[in-house]
Amino acid sequence: MGAAKVCVPDVDSWRLEFAKKIGADHVLSVRAGTSKELASQIENLLEKSPDISLECSGNPAGLKTSILATASGGCVVMVGMQPDEVTVPLLNAAVREVDIRGIFRYANCYPIALSMIVSGQVNVKPLITHRYKLEESQKAFKHVCTMKGGAVKIMIKCS
Repeated sequence: MGAAKVCVPDVDSWRLEFAKKIGADHVLSVRAGTSKELASQIENLLEKSPDISLECSGNPAGLKTSILATASGGCVVMVGMQPDEVTVPLLNAAVREVDIRGIFRYANCYPIALSMIVSGQVNVKPLITHRYKLEESQKAFKHVCTMKGGAVKIMIKCS
């Protein structure tokens, strides 16, 4: 969608390797460090603060880092479901005019996403990391729930 550089922070090394494999320019392990330190590391990797940050984890520390990392006049999009109440650097966002937006239903995203897939602009096949037969559904759900084995997307074939 026009991003010049993409940086993916995560706590899971397998996911970071996967992100790099499918096209992320930079990855950052966020297992250690304060939000300010991590924001600075993101800025250093990208050689500037990102104009747009997508917070997908739903972790309040991730939201705080996103706000601090995003460029003045930029936008933080909360994709991950945050807890009902969180502490964020609101004054920092206000004085730097960082927009904070929520998204829940992904309204109007499906036509664009489908168009990008059909045109070949985006290859989603690598995202399907595991496939199970319908008879193996319990095994598939156990795989997801334990978060072991490096799953991104698990498909269950019903026929």
